Amino acid sequence: MKYRQIMQRNEFEKQLNNLLKPELIKDFCPNGLQIQGSDLISKIVTGVTATKALIDEAIKARADTIIVHHGYFWKNESPVIRGMKYERIKALLTHNINLFAYHLPLDIHPELGNNAQLAKLFDINITGPLELGNERSIAIQGEFSKAKTAEQLSAVINQQLNRECLHIAAPSNKEIKTIAWCTGGGQNYIELAAEQGIDAFISGEVSEQTTHVAKEMDIHFFAAGHHATERYGVKALAEYINQTMGINATFVDIDNPV
Repeated sequence: MKYRQIMQRNEFEKQLNNLLKPELIKDFCPNGLQIQGSDLISKIVTGVTATKALIDEAIKARADTIIVHHGYFWKNESPVIRGMKYERIKALLTHNINLFAYHLPLDIHPELGNNAQLAKLFDINITGPLELGNERSIAIQGEFSKAKTAEQLSAVINQQLNRECLHIAAPSNKEIKTIAWCTGGGQNYIELAAEQGIDAFISGEVSEQTTHVAKEMDIHFFAAGHHATERYGVKALAEYINQTMGINATFVDIDNPV
């Protein structure tokens, strides 16, 4: 791969925004450039969360830009820059590193998004949004070409994500043909999936009430890890940048068991 040497930061952000269209969805944080760094972009690190560990990896790689799914400045977050937040932002500013973050836009993108990438991993045929009539739905639904047992699906999830998922079985222990999912903290969509008669629901996290919904509404539930289900959007984005923009972009996975 022959990479371009540089791209102007403003042009790069424009291309990312044209791709991910953050203006079309209401989010819990600002999407796009969150911390300004170098005017010229030539080496990019992508990762799930803008932790100090990821920033340190970017510094080692001499990257001028970081792109993450989980950035900073969340709704209801304290505006004070001290402690952990200070150390992270200080490192970015000291090394003149741009920080871009795309939260929900990177969940729902039809090709590069976390949901779409999970469908590829699990060989699910996407049939449409879970929230019917909402093409920007955070959760989507699909089906398998051949029905699976819950045990078979658990094995697929465990193998593809390299972690052991939590399975709450539907009381009928029915086979799984139709399925809905929402990566990360999307467990609250399980009830909507059950109301539509879908056989199983996958999310990253689980809440106390999720177990009761699964048992009382007869739907299989799988919690596969917030981090594990959201690695693949930023990974696909790095590949897209390499192939389409010609800029050196590398996905760095800072492991997280949650």
